Amino acid sequence: MCGRYYIDDEEDIIEMREIIQELNEHFKDTPELAAMKTGEIFPTNIVPILTAEGSNKRADLMKWGYPRWDGSGVIINARAETAIDKPMFKKGIESKRCIVPTTGFFEWKHENEKAKKDKYLLRLKDDPMLYLAGIYNTYKDKDGNPYSCFIILTTSANDSVKPIHNRMPVVLTESNKDIWLHDGQLSKMLLNVEFDEALELIAKI
Repeated sequence: MCGRYYIDDEEDIIEMREIIQELNEHFKDTPELAAMKTGEIFPTNIVPILTAEGSNKRADLMKWGYPRWDGSGVIINARAETAIDKPMFKKGIESKRCIVPTTGFFEWKHENEKAKKDKYLLRLKDDPMLYLAGIYNTYKDKDGNPYSCFIILTTSANDSVKPIHNRMPVVLTESNKDIWLHDGQLSKMLLNVEFDEALELIAKI
């Protein structure tokens, strides 16, 4: 699964700075921009997301997590292998796909049930940006106001992640980001493609 991730907004990470600058322009003086989080991202945070706008991408702000039907917390992940078969996720897979820009994601490893879990940050070795596949939808809060939220799709861990956890986010490469956003048919194939690039263990926290 993916329970937390990281957004490093340092000036030298140009792609992330461009996303945040676009959000500053689109959401100037709004509550959404004031609530935007960077650094370590937790479920229910409002964060940068990329969505389709015609044949282009647009930066947007959304809350991480679909509300549960009984109001008890949020759903933050969906299994890529079965999401298309679940009524809650089917529409997102078909027409509301998004990209989650990060600079790494966290995972926890525990040797046995009694041992303390160790927290690791995983990221690409030679690229500060790591893009994850997500889907989104619109719900209404308790006052009837609509809001958009997203979840992150997960898949079986590749060889670099297996020593820490058996699941990982669906990672999008530079060549398939546009396919994920804009191609309704080919995007489904990406859910079954293993990300074969090694992820580097940056920190044990």
